This record gives sequence, C-alpha cells and structure tokens, in this order.
Amino acid sequence: MSPHTRRRRTLARHGQQRTPGAVSQLLKFIAIGLAVVLVSGLGVAAYVAYDLTSTVSANAVELEGTEELPPDIGEYKGGFNLLLTGVDTCEEAYAQYFGARCDGPDSEGTLNDVNLLVHVSEEPRRITVVSFPRDLMLGIPACEDDEGNMHSAMSKQPLNTAYTDGGLNCVAKTITQLTGQEIQFAASVTFGGVIEITNAIGGVDVCLANPIKDKYTGLDMAAGTHTVQGLQALQFLRTRHGVGDGSDLGRIGNQQQYMSSLVRKLISSDTLGNFPMMLKLANTGLSNMETSTSLANPTMIAQIALAVKSVPFEDIVFLQYPTGTDADNPNKVVANKSAAQAMWDAINENAQLQVTHENTANDGVVVTDPVPQEPAVPDPAATAPATEEPTNVVALPNSIKGNSAAQQTCSNGNVR
Repeated sequence: MSPHTRRRRTLARHGQQRTPGAVSQLLKFIAIGLAVVLVSGLGVAAYVAYDLTSTVSANAVELEGTEELPPDIGEYKGGFNLLLTGVDTCEEAYAQYFGARCDGPDSEGTLNDVNLLVHVSEEPRRITVVSFPRDLMLGIPACEDDEGNMHSAMSKQPLNTAYTDGGLNCVAKTITQLTGQEIQFAASVTFGGVIEITNAIGGVDVCLANPIKDKYTGLDMAAGTHTVQGLQALQFLRTRHGVGDGSDLGRIGNQQQYMSSLVRKLISSDTLGNFPMMLKLANTGLSNMETSTSLANPTMIAQIALAVKSVPFEDIVFLQYPTGTDADNPNKVVANKSAAQAMWDAINENAQLQVTHENTANDGVVVTDPVPQEPAVPDPAATAPATEEPTNVVALPNSIKGNSAAQQTCSNGNVR
C-alpha cells in the first residue's frame, strides 16, 4: 500500500457535522499541569523532584534530537519550546461522558486532537502559545511506534493522526517539520487527566457574552460569568456547535479564553501562596501526564519554573496557527504559509506580539476589557532599573487570531 494512501479510521471533524467527535480541549488542561511546574516556584519543584521517580520517569518518552540537551535553560539560544498535546484515549472510568467518540463508528485509535506549541523566549521572557487545528492537513514524517514498527512518511494527512503513527515523539516531529521550531520538551494527557486536574484546581472562571446551548455536549449555560470544573469544564471546552460559526476554529478561540483565565488564576498571589493547593496540583498533574524524558528531569523543571513565573500578562499570548480551507476538502484546513512565517519571524525575534485580528460573529469569543495584573512586590535588595516600554513590537497579520492573558474575552455563544 502506498505510504500516502494508508487507510485511516478518522472523520472530517472541522466542519459542522452531527457527531460530537473527539474532545479537542484536552490540551488546555495539560496547561494546568504545565502551569504547575511553570509558576509554582522552588517549593513545589522540590516536591516534584521527590515524586517524579514514581509518577513520571517510568513512562517518559524520548524525543528525537533531545539526547544531548544542555543542562541549563540559560544555554537554550533563542529560548525553548514545549509541545502540549491532548489525546482522546477512552479510559473505562470516563468513557461514559464522551458518547460516540468512545463507542461509535469513529471510536478506534488514539488521536492527538489538541496540539499546542509553547514558546518561551530568551530575556526578556515572553510566552507564546500557538494552537494547531486538529484537522490541519500536512505532511507527517516517518515515525516509529512503541512496538518498534516504522510507519512511512505521508504527504498529506490530518495533524491529529500523528499520535497513532508514533506517539508523542511523532507529534513533535510533525510540528517541527511544519514550523521549523525545535521542540525540547513535550507532554500529553487523556480524558481522565482532564477531569482529575480540573477538579484539583477548584474550577476556572469563564465569561459568556451570549448563552450556550449545545445538545451534542449537553452544555446549557446562561450569559454571564461562571466557574466551571470537572465534567462541565469538559463540556465547555468541548463545545463547537455552541460557539461562533460552530467550527473547530471557533472552538479554539473559546478554549483560549479558558486558558487565559487559568493562567491568571494560577499566577494570582492567592493561588501561588496556597502551598497545599500547589502540592495537590503538582501531584495530580504529573500523575495524569505522559512526558518526554527531558521534562522528567526535576532540575530542568525547577529551571523552567524560575524562567517564566514572573512573565507579565501582556507577554503571555495565545495564537491560532493561521490556516485556510483545504481545496480538496471543505471540512479540513491547510497552512497559510505566509502568515505563519510572519508569526514565527516575530516570535524568533522575541518581539512583543500585537494581535490585529478583529473578532466577528463567526469567532468563538469576543474581546471585552483588559484585565489588570497585580504589581509585583518590589525586592528591596534589587538594583535593576525599572522596566522600559518595549521597542520591538510587531503587529501580526490580521489572519492570525488570538489574545493575550491581559485581555478579557467572553464566549461568543450562538444562542441569541
């Protein structure tokens, strides 16, 4: 069989179809586990160092090209990248929540339905989170699976089939081939991890500009602010028919609202000051994640935590990878290469990113007011000069959707 035509049991889930599809919000919850190690500081890092041996290292995955990574984050020229991916494994304890995805005609296989590339720049530290649509059609490189079987390269397949070919490493290779970005760290999480981590954090506040009523996920929420957790958070992040134009791209915007709110909660002084809560989050997150061997190093985790825990909200930016409709299939998308190149150029230059896209009724969220950030407590011993306004500001092409954590967005429910 041709390597470009190998049969796969997947559905076109970019368009407005009737089946609920896989849960493409999973990676947003990986961000919870990530945020634990990023913003918790040395106290939790010490706990993580103790706990990693039994919870992470045994199942860690080797990423190609990371065998000789420098031991010091400061040696990563241009910063570093962390891939976060959500896989739709139907665990027995949670399968009841996901209907046809776990017992219907498209229930076979494990798909990487959520894919985020988190870029952390050199000084001044900035964090850029790029979301890749699961139905992005692209080339997938040759990958070896867990049993040592080699899967041939393919010229055009949906991104969310890469995990089937070779697990977490294959997803990383695919994203690197698309973007040219070297990936040093990676992690993934499943349905069960989503529910357990969400419950551990005690919920996240989300805003609805309009009501959401989605019969496919069972979500029924009025306009206003809500605290969601557990199954309701899954429904909120899973909803596609309930926001914007009902597409997966609208859902990504809605998910980014959740993650912005999550970041603000985790960075808040109340959360970081609650040491028992941070221990609980660390344990829950790491117990429900598969990581790369590079991320199973407790010293490296501590360094990552110190590197990014003080990044201001305006320099934490969530973007959607720019795409256009696939001419071969209206339910799929393809890369907008010129816009993507402009985005990566700005990221690699460590510019402060300015989103110029103006949201419409088709988008998953509407932008409202800026969110104030609590000022950092000054260090009496510090001698560094006051932070100056950035001079390197790049306006991204208007085809790139997104927002910073400093912006308040609200779900654009399509129940008017």
